[in-house]
Amino acid sequence: MTDKDQKPVLAIMRPESYLKDSVKMAESYGFDTVAAPMIEIVEMRDEEFGGFVKRVLGGRSDYVIFTSANGIDFTLRKIPEEEKEAFIDALKNTNVIAIGPNTQKALIELGIGGSGMPDVYSSEGLVEYLCPDVKGKTVDVARSSFGATLLISGLNKCGASVFETQVYTLAKPEGETQKELVRHALDGKISVFAFTSSMMVRNFFAQADAMGAGDRIVAALNDSLVSAIGIPTAKTLKSYGVDVEIIPERYTFEAMLGDVRSYISNNP
Repeated sequence: MTDKDQKPVLAIMRPESYLKDSVKMAESYGFDTVAAPMIEIVEMRDEEFGGFVKRVLGGRSDYVIFTSANGIDFTLRKIPEEEKEAFIDALKNTNVIAIGPNTQKALIELGIGGSGMPDVYSSEGLVEYLCPDVKGKTVDVARSSFGATLLISGLNKCGASVFETQVYTLAKPEGETQKELVRHALDGKISVFAFTSSMMVRNFFAQADAMGAGDRIVAALNDSLVSAIGIPTAKTLKSYGVDVEIIPERYTFEAMLGDVRSYISNNP
């Protein structure tokens, strides 16, 4: 096989729970893959969670926002089994908002159809989508502890009463798998890097720094094709001195794969 015939090698660094499906999807787009989680999802419950559940069950939430399928999953895990059906039924009678199609799909699987969704799958998109309707309304947000502050501040500026509960957090996995991905990058064995969050970027560079490869890893990335989901992720990469060639218009992993595939086809 010639170099021209070889498949591009894509680095996938998504959480373990996403990894298998992400690799399968990438392979369907014609990539070989190197997979190593650079983010670990960890369950948590803050002091606001009980109030969130009571407002939903009592019909006092005008809007409930989920910013990820994980947010839905970790919310339901914390609700007692005997209350779960009532909670889901209450959501069906509430304006439930999904940040994007994957979150919306998770809601549909629970029987919660008709959820709203912004055109732009981001905190900014949510604020723009909801701002005309939320003045004087109660808005509940269930998300990770690393969610963008812009969502809460933006909805407050629109006149909403916003309550946030953090139902999971993110951690940095460390092990031989992560080290091996960095080694592959330094050896020039990776063609494309797919970064899906700012924390993924920071964890990747923290791993490289721990291996004494901080400067060399920047050069390795700039010798490859780098893609980022969302402007914040791209800005984080640029703060490390990394050039970002691709930011998909739709903030999904599949959209990223399609845009990377098109870019490679048009720039042989």
